[in-house]
Order: sequence, then C-alpha cells, then structure tokens
Amino acid sequence: MEERKPLLEIKDLKKYFDKSRGLFTRKKRILTAVDGINFSIYKGETFGLVGESGCGKSTTGRTIVKLYKPTGGQILFDGVDLATIKERDMLPYRRKIQMIFQDPYASLNSRMTVTDIIAEGIETHKIFSGHENPELAKQERIYELLESVGLKKEHASRYPHEFSGGQRQRIGIARALAVDPELIICDEPISALDVSIQAQVVNMLEDFQKERGLTYLFIAHDLSMVKYISDRIGVMYIGKMMEISSSDELYDKPLHPYTKALLSSIPVPDPSNSNKGSRIVLEGDVPSPINPKPGCRFASRCSYSNMIIKNNNGIFDEPLVGKVSYDIIIDPNVEAGALKVVVNAGEEITSDIAKEIVELGLKEIKVRKPKCFDTNPELIEILKDHFTACHYIKEINKDIL
Repeated sequence: MEERKPLLEIKDLKKYFDKSRGLFTRKKRILTAVDGINFSIYKGETFGLVGESGCGKSTTGRTIVKLYKPTGGQILFDGVDLATIKERDMLPYRRKIQMIFQDPYASLNSRMTVTDIIAEGIETHKIFSGHENPELAKQERIYELLESVGLKKEHASRYPHEFSGGQRQRIGIARALAVDPELIICDEPISALDVSIQAQVVNMLEDFQKERGLTYLFIAHDLSMVKYISDRIGVMYIGKMMEISSSDELYDKPLHPYTKALLSSIPVPDPSNSNKGSRIVLEGDVPSPINPKPGCRFASRCSYSNMIIKNNNGIFDEPLVGKVSYDIIIDPNVEAGALKVVVNAGEEITSDIAKEIVELGLKEIKVRKPKCFDTNPELIEILKDHFTACHYIKEINKDIL
C-alpha cells in the first residue's frame, strides 16, 4: 500500500515575541507563543487543534500562512519550505493556503462592499486574466460563491455592517474559497456565533470539503465540535504539543494527563451518565510563557509530576537532601497567629530543612520528579499514530498500555 504524503508538515516550528521594555533592559523577556511543535496534515483531512486560551493555537495558524514570521523551524507545504521563501515569492502559495478568521466583525473591511471583499483575492491572483470577459467571469464567480455559502446575489452590493455575525462569517468563507485553495486554516471560525449558526457553518465546511477536496486545519475551543469535524486532533499547552491522535481514539483513550483533564471538562447533558461529576480539576498556577523554565510545561499542574516519600519510624524511605519540595510545608507547632514556612513549593531541601521536616514528624512528603522539571519531553509515538509528550506516559497508563 502506497504511503500517504502529508500536504502540510510542521517541523520544530517556533514563534517568539520580544516583550522587553526599555533601551537598557539586560534580560530580554521572550514570549514563547509556539515552541518547537511538530505535526502533519494529509490531503483531504481535517486536523483539529485544541487547547486553553493562550496556548498558541491561533499563533500557529497565523505563522503557517506567514502573517507572523516564524522564529524557527520548517513549514513544508507540498514539499516546499515556506519558512525560507521570501515575502515577494509567497504569492503562489497564498493562493493555495487561505484563512478564515475568528472575528467576523474585524476580519472584513467595513468600507468595502461584499463584491470588493471577495474580488480582492480573484484580482490579486489574476484568476480570470485569460478569460474573454474577465469582469463578467469575476462577477459570476462572486454570485456563485455567495449562493454556495447560503447568501443571495443582491447581498453583493452591501457592506459588512448590514449583515449578522453568521452572515459575515459566510462572507469570510466565500472570500477564502474564491481563489480555489488546497488548504484552509479555520481559526476558531464558529466561536463568535450562536450555537444554531455554528452547526450550519460546520456542516457547510464539510460539504465544501467533499465537493472540492479541501484540507482543513481547524482551530477551536469547542471540544465536542472538534471531535465532530476532525479526523485527527492535536492538543496544545503553552506553546507545546502534548498529544496527537485520531479523533475517536483521543476521546475514547486519552493518554496525556492534560488531555484527560481537558476532555473531562466537556459537559455531558445526561443526568444518568455514570461519568457525571468525574471532572479533573487542575491545581497549581499556569506557568508563564515568558522565559519559560526547563522541563515539561504542564509539570506544575500535573498530579503525576511528584512522588511521595514515606516516613517509617522517623526515617524516610529516600534521603530528602537535594530533593525539591512539591508543596509548601508550614510548621504547625508555632504559636497561634505566627507562621513559619519550613520549605516553599519548588525549593530545594537542604540538610537543615531536612532535619526540620524529620522533627515535624510528617508521615510523608511530596517531592518533585526531577525529570519533569528539568527535561522537556519529546513527542513520541506510543501507540500506532498516537503521539504523546510525557516522561511517565507508560507508568500513568499502565492499565491500557
């Protein structure tokens, strides 16, 4: 059987923003919006990209179309590395890769009619330059596109402010389809729409995919909708890719602790469902993407990034010195109103601190697993076509792996 070749292949893609202030700032503040992610999209499929707000989903999409210049990595489209192509040579690829933006209000020029908005791409790429009557062919194409997205011919002379949010998003879709692209990046195209309109837009996108053989990168917050439309899904967290799998397998058998927590937040509209109330609540602070520390980005919120050292008759199972405390430990024996911190969360345990902990008589103490906080996990294939970035993924899922 012939091996499928990806239409789009992302290798070690990075996009950093310099947030330093002042001329004499010694240490730069670098926001790592996208930090070395890898994934591929095959022709004719829909690849969903999910994650919390601020995880880098939209930045990934914008960097692929080079609205943002990539800091590093490769953007291989049909074997050509777009990251190395100069801006003046990008025009042919801009026709092949189009984008549907999140905000249907801000993404349309309020001073242009619908005809002008859709015609802009047609004119830029000179699609009807060899036609006997280019203007007539262009206008017929615009009418055809409007009708295909559920609008009417008479809407062509109107301005964006005369339409609802759902209608504006349809205009945005028509604009993207106008130049016959191969890949469309859908940057949360339904998040600003009503639920009933969301279903219509998603069904319309699926119809276009079947008719035109389109490939989608579908970025969204709505996890249920992503499962419905996607063939494969990637899960991002603070600029890193945590897990990639087929849609069904990811929802039925998630492996990464973050994916499990994310999927547990999907509301189940069934009072008799046995999984009701089983939501995984993440503790700890979300780490900053500015000058991130080494190690797994999810480590500070992961319940598996710590180990418990038990106290047996005044002797801990392992030496405490050199370990890093997972939690803050407070001396309960001080006078009321006073507060004595024995060790802070994330602080290394010295010999003096270890003596104090032993004197407290604690039955056990949580310490960090060094690997989680020192080494960034690589995205590796755990099951067939199921990739995960976690040092202890087999230990966490020993019942199914």
